Formats: sequence, C-alpha cells, structure tokens
Amino acid sequence: MNTSIRLIGVPTDIGAGARGASMGPEALRVAGLAAVLEAQGLSVTDLGNLAGPPNPWQPPHDGYRHIDEVRAWNLGLHQAVLAELRAGHLPLVLGGDHSLGLGSISAVATHCRERHKKLRVLWLDAHADFNTAALTPSGNLHGMPVALLCGLGPPELTGIGGHVPAVQPAQIRQIGIRSVDAGEKRLVHEHGLEVFDMRYIDEMGMRHTMEQALAGVDADTHLHVSFDVDFLDPEVAPGVGTTVRGGPTYREAQLCMEMIADTGRLASLDVMELNPALDVRNRTAEVAVDLIESLFGKSTLMRKQPPTRAP
Repeated sequence: MNTSIRLIGVPTDIGAGARGASMGPEALRVAGLAAVLEAQGLSVTDLGNLAGPPNPWQPPHDGYRHIDEVRAWNLGLHQAVLAELRAGHLPLVLGGDHSLGLGSISAVATHCRERHKKLRVLWLDAHADFNTAALTPSGNLHGMPVALLCGLGPPELTGIGGHVPAVQPAQIRQIGIRSVDAGEKRLVHEHGLEVFDMRYIDEMGMRHTMEQALAGVDADTHLHVSFDVDFLDPEVAPGVGTTVRGGPTYREAQLCMEMIADTGRLASLDVMELNPALDVRNRTAEVAVDLIESLFGKSTLMRKQPPTRAP
C-alpha cells in the first residue's frame, strides 16, 4: 500500500436529490481524518477542494439533472486523481455525492491501462447505482455512475476518461446492496455485475463475502474502494441523504475494511455521500473516519500483523 496520501475535496451535491453532501469534505476534516492517517505512519497532504459550477437545482432535462455541471466536476476530478496516481500517490477523494465516482474511477481505470495493471473496484453502497435515464424519473446522476462507467448513458459522461466503457462490469464487486429498482435489477443481471447484497451477507457472513469479493486480487492488482457512507446501517450512520435500513453493522463494516487492508493492495479511495446537514453532531463523519483508519491498517484484533507485501 502506498504510504503517501493526497486528500482531494470535491464539495458538490450536483448529482444528488438532497442538498448537503457538498459539506462532506469539511466534515471529514473536522472529524480528524488527516491526523488519524498520520498516526498510522502515513504521509498526508491535503490538497484542498476542487472548484466547479454551483448546483442550479433544476429539474431533469432529457432524463438527466445537471448533466453539464456533473460533467464539469467529474472532468476536474478525473484530472486531479490521474495526476496524483501518475505522481505515485494514493488519492483519497472526499465527496460530495456519488456521481463523482465517475471521474474518480475513470481516472483509476486510465492509470491501470497505462501501467498494464488489473483493476478491482469495490463499490460499498446501499444502492447499485446502475440506473439510466430510461429507468429513473428523478434524473439524479448519483444513481447512475456505475452504469455510466460501464458505457451506459450519454457520451458527455461515458467518455470522460477518453475510453468507453471506462471499466468492465467484471472489474466491479458491489457490497451491501439493498435498494435496487426493478428495471435497474434487470440491467444489473444483463451486464453480469457481481453483487453481494445484504441477503448474501446475512446468509454467508461478511468474512466469506469479502473473501469472494477480493478473490483474485494479487500484486498486479490496483484495488479501488468507492465507499458510499449509506453502505452502513442508518443506526450507525444517519448523516446521508438516501438512508436504507438493514445495512452492515459497525462491526461488519470494520471487518470489511480490515480485510481490504489485509490485502495490502488498496491504491485509491472515494468517500462519498456524507451529508452533515442530516447528521447528528458529526457522528457519521467520525464513524467514516474510524472505518477509513481501519482501511489503512488499524486492526481491532490482537494478532500478529501479516508480513508486508512488496508494492
């Protein structure tokens, strides 16, 4: 795992159906993210926030809300993440709503093609985010980034990374899913997306789920985690705009993060959809920072650390 972290704030709720995720980056900073990572022996540089167009809060146009503004934010994020990867750093994107996964992951995919590395994306979320304009009346683009990354949608968005599709469904593992529209479900099955939903986690346990999701990850794999805070049960994390009951518990989420850390392959990270306007005394940001700390190697278990793998 790269020990040089670059924090990139993206303060926008441009793709969301509720205002407030634009304040997410600052809430994570207030919760002590940089200090927590530095305490793990990591080098952390906060690059501040990207700039982009304001949220015009308009209704959908041709099935999409704010397509030009979403494109602008994601182009900026794509360039910022790709620059940090090329410089040998680990970009940690502080969202912002999950439409930003488009810019972040398209940059990671570009980097993997340049370096001839395999890509594995772990999408931790209550939602599959595999909608299209034909499937959702809201037009909110934070429900569409996985579909867009897989080439489904308008060229202004699918082509942000210059390669369509940016990723293949086979490169993605979705974990914690529990809210999928009927049409979206059909589309997920048609494209062969591998989904470990909450029923699977209930039946098989988080340990087996993560073993399956991480199967095949090796020294030649770039592991990207896109962590939507609504992945967590709202009892644990109330500060999100799209709460769905029945998500992973705090301990299940900790195990998930610890097993990702154990691979030693985490190379880029998104933290999305934190909405301080809906939070309780910044509790959700503090939980998110706690889990990020585990992603970077903090273990709650009294056991010997596995030997460090070569980068």
